[in-house]
Amino acid sequence: MAAATIVSVAKKAATIYACVECGNQATKWLGRCPECNAWNSFAEEESRPASSNARPASAPVGIADIDSDTAPRLSTRIPALDRVLGGGLVFGAVTLVGGEPGIGKSTLLLQAAEQLAHQGAVLYVSGEESPRQIALRARRLGTTHENIRLFGETSVERIIAEAEKMKPVAIIVDSIQTMHTSTNDSTPGSIGQVRDSAGILMTAAKRLSMPVFLIGHITKEGTIAGPKSLEHIVDTVLYFEGEKLQDFRVIRAHKNRFGPVNEVALFEMHDSGLAEVPNPSAALIAQRSGAPGSAVVAAMEGTRPILIELQALVSKTTFPSPRRMAMGIDANRVALLLAVLEKRNGGNYLSNDVYVNLAGGLQVDEPAIDLGIIAALVSSQKGVAIPHHTVVFGEVGLLGEIRSVSQADVRAREAAALGFRRVILPQANATEVRADVEVVGVRRVEEFLVAVMARA
Repeated sequence: MAAATIVSVAKKAATIYACVECGNQATKWLGRCPECNAWNSFAEEESRPASSNARPASAPVGIADIDSDTAPRLSTRIPALDRVLGGGLVFGAVTLVGGEPGIGKSTLLLQAAEQLAHQGAVLYVSGEESPRQIALRARRLGTTHENIRLFGETSVERIIAEAEKMKPVAIIVDSIQTMHTSTNDSTPGSIGQVRDSAGILMTAAKRLSMPVFLIGHITKEGTIAGPKSLEHIVDTVLYFEGEKLQDFRVIRAHKNRFGPVNEVALFEMHDSGLAEVPNPSAALIAQRSGAPGSAVVAAMEGTRPILIELQALVSKTTFPSPRRMAMGIDANRVALLLAVLEKRNGGNYLSNDVYVNLAGGLQVDEPAIDLGIIAALVSSQKGVAIPHHTVVFGEVGLLGEIRSVSQADVRAREAAALGFRRVILPQANATEVRADVEVVGVRRVEEFLVAVMARA
């Protein structure tokens, strides 16, 4: 009986709990995480052996003695992907790619593998599909380079052992949720397995100086499944955005230790795979009709200016409570701007349903699109189209003031390059613009409403 009690106590001591949001660990279940304050976020997992945390011994090195200029980046030979990565792959970097099922993650990385294979062997590891299934898709995409090596394996230790023998130029793991390590007894896909597998792959990537791509599943909330610490472990986090029923796909950098954050690349899905859109602005506004309720805004996505059509529909409601819907932008921001408009004599929207949409399936949260939202709303309510050659951008404050934004000249130059002749922007930015366009500076919402409708 005593022996059984000892075994029971030992087994109980081996059980730990981890927060699925931030990875914080505890020896008992907690209703709320003390680190991130998330409720009911703790899940049970088996503790890891102490040896799993062991790393190769190393000695401190002076930062001035490290030669970082001699480590060039590895180009994927897909210019848009290189741009999002900050100029290409850094040797030893781990990149996490997330997105909805079927949006094109595996397709893009197969195409990247085809291009990287011209520089050496590429190890493509799949825990979800068999090599035969991947080969069928590769033939359809035309990604059948002889240097692509398919490996149907889920053991992290075997993957690293194969990489040490093969010495590939890059490793692609599809997906991290299917991987497991022998240092953890929990099931694949659990918090501990995802964290430990990613950590071991990260350590191997640094030691072998190999870039590693990890494909990650996402939850119904749109975040990458697994512990939040997974995104902290990796060097770069890329998200696929866009609707599966639409052709456009947007890849956005949410984290990048080696380049700008929020840099985007626009691709178009075809039967033969993803094709880069060389001029996103022209593609996104190509189908605009110029009808009332349409406005073109100049937004900054990372370091790139993009012109986007913003559409609004204001219609009489038959319900006591009018509807407010927004796609591609924050609905709370739309509600705020409606309140500012009503306060500044921009119309009465209390008896109207309001729908706002960013054409093309993009997601933009930059404050500079505020003027575009206001322009589209007023245009739709009054039934008057905004002049076809006009672009607007600027942030709107709660008191009706138009606040300055960054890189006004870059935005204006993008508009001029696509044939726009008039730019309405904050007065504080008016002197910065050197582009060959008519510049109209405005200080308040009332001035903007007069300016945007002056030539309508």
